[in-house]
Amino acid sequence: MLGELKMPTSEIRSIILAAGKGTRMKSEMPKVLHSIMGKSLLERVVNSVIKVEDISHNYVIVGHRADLVSELVEKKYPAKNVETVLQEPQLGTGDAVFKCWDKLKDFKGSVLVLCGDTPLLRTETLEKFINSHRASGAVLTVMTAIMANPLNYGRIIRDDNDAIMKIVEEKDATPSQKAVKEINAGIYCFDWQAISPAFKEITPDNVQGEFYLTDIIDWSVRKGFKTNAYVLEDNQEVFGINSQKQLSRAAIILKNRKLEELMNDGVTIVDPMMTWISPETEIGSQSMIYPNCYIEGENFLGENNTIGPNTFIKGNVETADNVKIVASVVSDTIIAENVKIGPFAHLRDGVEIKENVRVGNFVEVKKSVIEDNSKAAHLSYIGDAHLGKDVNIGAGTITANYNALTKEKCKTIICDNAKIGSNSVLVAPVRIEKGANVGALSVITNDVPENSLAVTRSPMKIFQDWVTKKLNKDN
Repeated sequence: MLGELKMPTSEIRSIILAAGKGTRMKSEMPKVLHSIMGKSLLERVVNSVIKVEDISHNYVIVGHRADLVSELVEKKYPAKNVETVLQEPQLGTGDAVFKCWDKLKDFKGSVLVLCGDTPLLRTETLEKFINSHRASGAVLTVMTAIMANPLNYGRIIRDDNDAIMKIVEEKDATPSQKAVKEINAGIYCFDWQAISPAFKEITPDNVQGEFYLTDIIDWSVRKGFKTNAYVLEDNQEVFGINSQKQLSRAAIILKNRKLEELMNDGVTIVDPMMTWISPETEIGSQSMIYPNCYIEGENFLGENNTIGPNTFIKGNVETADNVKIVASVVSDTIIAENVKIGPFAHLRDGVEIKENVRVGNFVEVKKSVIEDNSKAAHLSYIGDAHLGKDVNIGAGTITANYNALTKEKCKTIICDNAKIGSNSVLVAPVRIEKGANVGALSVITNDVPENSLAVTRSPMKIFQDWVTKKLNKDN
């Protein structure tokens, strides 16, 4: 039989097992859709896999709430050669791989199989694993790890010559087998043409009555194929998620890994225990991150920035150098050099802040552009607006951008050098021309010409001795 096999091509396809419910998660949501720092478990696995060289296509096995998992895959990977394959009913991991049989029947390369609930797995580790498989000349390689406490893991059983024989699941293991510290990490690489017949021959002869993927090890050994084990260097990478407690633990590992990377690159993290930064975030050197900061998503923060304390940043935020943020900043925000945000400011989606801008305490900005040297120091709402250069927004100013009757959002334009007095309302659509001033307490419903003053408040009236007369009357 060995003589009949042809050398596999360098092409690899992956199969990611994501069909389980995750009963111990105590949630109706599929286990793989639970998230860590803004990305689901499945996304973190897929993102690691699709970066591996030579992987041309990826199959995600779905089962429990397949509609939700498929929706995520279609949304996140529309052009990344990732597709879902339904396993219904769920008859075990071996059956899950078998569901790809028709898609792989003419395939002559290697197949990488892994689980969708291992979010700590690195691309670099997968590449080392595949390279080890190729260099050894093995037909099948399984990733293993040495665990001090191997409870609930399948055990690697070796013969007297230290060659791998089989994998025994915890529920089927004898006491002596349970004492083995080397466990199955749940990741396999094998030559499809050689190993694929195993999926028609393995049987559900076990306590669970399922088709175990682990049985292909024993099958491969009995067929006389070279079967190897690759021992993982960092056991944390194959930490699987089966409960909310494990999800929390994995999140801590993930964020600590990122904080260590940032500190090695010259970023000061004042209190690592009180700081959360997503793996996708980039922060320039000489930046200072104060306690109680939570930064999630794919962000790029420049050099010499100061972030926090008590700052929340989420999703596609980009800053230049020398920026200070003590605020909430979310989604598609761009901040230029020498900008100060906060404290207690809130920058929502679609905001662009240019150089030397000050957005102060309790100011909310949404879908707006603020040009160079402008200031909104405190207690204002700027929505669907464009502020020119050197604009000053007084405290309590509101751009009234929403028409409750038509349900339309309208735009406010404030041109260069305009000044808006405190407690003013600019009712959009409206335009304040260059150099114009709006008096405090004004409600502006029409455009204001260049270099003019707009005031809508009533003249002040003074009633002499009103207090004295009021007190005398009441007595």
